[in-house]
Amino acid sequence: MSNSFRLVLAIFLSAILTFGSWSLAGAQVLPGTAAPAEEGAAGTGIDPALAEALVQALEDPATRAALIEYLRGAAGASRPADTEPAPAAPTLSLAQRIGAYTQGAAEAASAVGIQIVRSVYGLAGLLEGTTTIGWEAFGSLVLRVILVAAAAFAIFYLLRLLARRPFASLERRSARVGTVGRLVYRLAGGLIDLAIILVSWAAGYGIALFTGAEMGRMQVQIAYFLNAFLVVEATKVALRFLLAPRYGGLRVLPISDTEANFWYFWCARLIGFLGYGILFFVSFTNSTLSFAAGRGLRMVIQITAAVMAIVIILQKKNKVGEAIRDYGEGLPGISSRRALQLVGGVWHIFAIFYVVALFLVSVTRPDRAMEYMLVSTAQTLVAIAAAALVMAVIRRAITGGMRLPEDLKARLPLLERQLNHYVPTILKIVRFIILMILLLAVVDIWELVDVVEWAASDTGSSVIGGLFGAFLTILIALVLWLAVSSWIDYRLNPSFGTVPTARERTLLALFRNAALVTLIVLGLMLALSQIGVNIGPLIAGAGVAGLAIGFGAQKLVQDIITGVFIQFENAMNEGDVVTVGSTTGVVEKLTVRSVGLRSVDGNYHIVPFSSVDTVTNFMRGFSYHVADIGVAYREDIKEVKRLLGVAFERLREGEHKDVIIGDLEMFGVNELGDSAVVVRVRIKTLPGSQWAVGRAYNEVVKEVLDEAGVEIPFPHLTVYMGEGKDGTAPPLRVRSSPGAKSEPERLVEAIEDPDPQA
Repeated sequence: MSNSFRLVLAIFLSAILTFGSWSLAGAQVLPGTAAPAEEGAAGTGIDPALAEALVQALEDPATRAALIEYLRGAAGASRPADTEPAPAAPTLSLAQRIGAYTQGAAEAASAVGIQIVRSVYGLAGLLEGTTTIGWEAFGSLVLRVILVAAAAFAIFYLLRLLARRPFASLERRSARVGTVGRLVYRLAGGLIDLAIILVSWAAGYGIALFTGAEMGRMQVQIAYFLNAFLVVEATKVALRFLLAPRYGGLRVLPISDTEANFWYFWCARLIGFLGYGILFFVSFTNSTLSFAAGRGLRMVIQITAAVMAIVIILQKKNKVGEAIRDYGEGLPGISSRRALQLVGGVWHIFAIFYVVALFLVSVTRPDRAMEYMLVSTAQTLVAIAAAALVMAVIRRAITGGMRLPEDLKARLPLLERQLNHYVPTILKIVRFIILMILLLAVVDIWELVDVVEWAASDTGSSVIGGLFGAFLTILIALVLWLAVSSWIDYRLNPSFGTVPTARERTLLALFRNAALVTLIVLGLMLALSQIGVNIGPLIAGAGVAGLAIGFGAQKLVQDIITGVFIQFENAMNEGDVVTVGSTTGVVEKLTVRSVGLRSVDGNYHIVPFSSVDTVTNFMRGFSYHVADIGVAYREDIKEVKRLLGVAFERLREGEHKDVIIGDLEMFGVNELGDSAVVVRVRIKTLPGSQWAVGRAYNEVVKEVLDEAGVEIPFPHLTVYMGEGKDGTAPPLRVRSSPGAKSEPERLVEAIEDPDPQA
């Protein structure tokens, strides 16, 4: 069986076991309830002598005028007293209100218990023999009712036996059609079933009218039974329409035969027990024995039916709960799955509560039990359906996300991501609010608490207005944040408007952080003020806390103050290459407290401003590439300078011509090193291009010097053997150590050795 149909089955059968049964129980009001009213009406007669005197007084014009003046004077004298303000009701504390509420609840529960005991005690009169009964007439009436009931049931079951063939034919035909066709055949079967009941009911009336002692007349007790027969069996038709325990092909709910037979068995017996018990047996007892016995019998039937319903609910607790949880697993939203998981574990508690509510209403208000339960149940179902519909729309909006037009997305590239981040959170809050409204609506529908009256009171309107104002304040703050953030994104977008400078990017980033902090603080303060919190002490406390933090967190204060002055002096901006302390990198993030640097090896460094004593910025105005070129001592320095100039001209003709903003500056020989003569030159470039220009220039210098045969020395060691002033040097004398063999001698020995050793 599919999960969805299991859930439908659970809801349907729970309603059948509870509401359907007590609807029958509330269909009859105890007789005699209008007697006190009638007695009161009868007892309101006027004394004839007094009436005659009043008529004579009104017929005399003078007496009538005097009476009118007297009444006017009395009315005028009573006006000041009427206009006096009523004394204000004393204000109760929370403990007093809770005590009054629990006192009322306890007294109401006690009254219900006393009423139940008194009703059941009414049956004791039959057992004790205090009720006078004409047994001969009573026995004759009972026999007459039994005969009519036997005839009606005999006709009913005979017709159902004859209808098996049409039902079987409808079942065979329904197997060859779809869902709609199966429903049509099931409706046809239901109409046949209902026709059988109507024929049996009419036959019962005919037998009662034309087979009695007096032709054309019948006892009212027989009418009680026949009407109960019609109501009960018609209700069972609706039950068979859904479950069809014998004809699975005509079954509306796709459940197994075992489950269909189980639910039909217990639901039918519960309906029959309540229907025949209250509509017939209670009415029969009231009309033949006594109203006290009828009330007692009614109470026993209601208690027994409630116990039966609770036992059936507990018996199917796990199976229905498992069906609800399985249905929840197929839902897309996590919150929906969790909600149904929770419902699957506690559904039986709500069902039992519903049964108990039906019982209490039928006991305390039997005259309007059916109306109350019908209206309350319908309103609850409508409220749940409306809330479920709204939550489904919200869930679709959360899972689907928001899509902005392409032109707006191009102008505000981060707006869609921000909306998809904040809007689902807002919708979840709205969904929670809807759930709370649903719970309050259900509580008000079942008259547990008068929510409408509380909402109209000063306290309720203050609470609701405060919560709504707080939510609206937070929503406005969020909208302002989205507007500020979107404007900053638009200003930082180089594709629209002017290209932002590094300074603008830095200030806009700082403005974004400042706006976020400001909106959070102001939004929370205003939201708290909306719900009745006095924010004056909070502001004063924040000032005191600020002083305490200032003394206790001096490093943090130093970070902020140093960061503020660094921004005032425009020492660095986002995208600059700087050296802060001992760390060099590109500025990726800049706040009033710290700077985030990305070094050339990819590491990210966060440097607090309190540890910064020097800021070296490589991106201000222009830059230089300083090149130290080493050549051999034997090379001509003038030729080397000329070749370095040739290399510069070749570099300026290439791809770097746009970033070189000056001529080559020749510094000359900068150092006489151990193995090279170092010649220094300098190239002026745009800021940030000095490193790329330097690498390209080194490459060109290598090519030019290689073409000219100029040696670029590398570190090496020269052994000096001595040299005369005439340039001659003594010969180098080299000899082997005593006993050492030359390489040729060792090779000859190795060849002649027959067993050489490694």
